[in-house]
Amino acid sequence: MSEDVILVVEDEQDLADLYSGWLSERYPVRVANDGSEALEKFDEDVEVVLLDRQMPGMDGAAVLKLIRDRAPDCQVAMVTAVEPDVDVVDMGFDAYITKPVREEELFDLVDHLLHRRVYDDNVRELFAAISKQIALENQHEPEELAEDPQYQYLLAKIDKLRSETVNLAEQFDDEEFRTALAALQ
Repeated sequence: MSEDVILVVEDEQDLADLYSGWLSERYPVRVANDGSEALEKFDEDVEVVLLDRQMPGMDGAAVLKLIRDRAPDCQVAMVTAVEPDVDVVDMGFDAYITKPVREEELFDLVDHLLHRRVYDDNVRELFAAISKQIALENQHEPEELAEDPQYQYLLAKIDKLRSETVNLAEQFDDEEFRTALAALQ
């Protein structure tokens, strides 16, 4: 079983039980039935939040904002009966799916979000390494760097990260995402 904790936030108890039952086959799952409970159960172990948009009291948009304030890198998917409208443009979620949701769709969603999280980490590390490379190349002559073992290690790390990032991107099922990624390279 993976160590990636999934938080299901759903005010309809039957759906919360259904989603957590499915997901608990592969992941540790926490369930919250309202926004306040979601924030109580949310901590650094939660990697993915499946968040209902319409709940009594604190709605999904408010919970999402508070989660983003506490953990900007957590992957959050809105799982809701609300059809998306232009108001979603300003919401900070990572995925949006409308109910009803089948078991396979839910697993695909969680797997996608977990891959994306690892991909995001790799991209950040790659950009940091490239930034170091540029800084060094701006301050030193190429001949000087060619003989430096730390610089050579940095170049090898950049190559490895580029390869890993491409391999991770290929794991995504979403053809549009791969197309968008290719446009960036």
